[in-house]
Amino acid sequence: MMKMLRGNHFPFANGYSFGDPDAKSYIAAVEAADGQALESGVVTAINDFVVGCKADGIWNAIKASCILAGARTLGGALVPLTGAAPTNFNFVSGDYNRKTGLKGDGSTKYLDSNRNNNADPRDSQHLCVFASEALSDISRYMGSGSNAGSSTVGLSGSNFGFRSRNASNFDTGALMANGFLGKSRADGATVTSRISLTTRTHNQTSNSPASETIEVFRGAVAPTASRFSFYSIGESLDLALLDTRVTRLMAEMQFAINTGLNASSYDIDTLNYVNRGYAAGGSLA
Repeated sequence: MMKMLRGNHFPFANGYSFGDPDAKSYIAAVEAADGQALESGVVTAINDFVVGCKADGIWNAIKASCILAGARTLGGALVPLTGAAPTNFNFVSGDYNRKTGLKGDGSTKYLDSNRNNNADPRDSQHLCVFASEALSDISRYMGSGSNAGSSTVGLSGSNFGFRSRNASNFDTGALMANGFLGKSRADGATVTSRISLTTRTHNQTSNSPASETIEVFRGAVAPTASRFSFYSIGESLDLALLDTRVTRLMAEMQFAINTGLNASSYDIDTLNYVNRGYAAGGSLA
């Protein structure tokens, strides 16, 4: 049985709801870029994501981020959630799906985040993406280079790998999978990584951050052909908390776009349906 609305619901100009001022500014900018309003369910999902990140204490660590899904147009998807807008290199409208995000070509297409690898403290940094389809190639999915002090997230062989202000120790761990993947450094000796709902700790000594721009869909090597629907760059944070928020955001936006309904409006059976889509590796597309 469907139930009444719950969560953060406040009327706004288009007749739907959001309450957080940062969410309100972001949604207004996306709608301006799109030239039309977003669905109420998409609006609520975005608002609840921002409110949730603030409640978790991770919002302020997110310094440069885009939700590469939900918006009606590529221009709307490239509106920054926080930080500078990325510079688009060669993506076109046909590369964008508002339910599953932006797809690279493994050749010429990438985003310059316009955030430098040295913008965050030496021992406080995170990089993460949300892969909305099965990862398609051996590459770096985002990063700044391969020098001492560089930072990357990507593949090493068939395993998840990363650098964190370090060029000589590209750790590997879990096999690659779609969904949230990222790394976070909170001290000079260790780094945490997260993939497939698992957080691991690695010994990796930091170097002084290299002055290099951080790119999304590539990092000092050939671009990836994978599809991403979110990225975030900034200071250290709890990857498990961000994973939970981003995964739910993507599922609830897809639910709203597919059905015209608001996932937060309904009972636990509906929310279980939303969550099962990603738990099973599906896209609800």
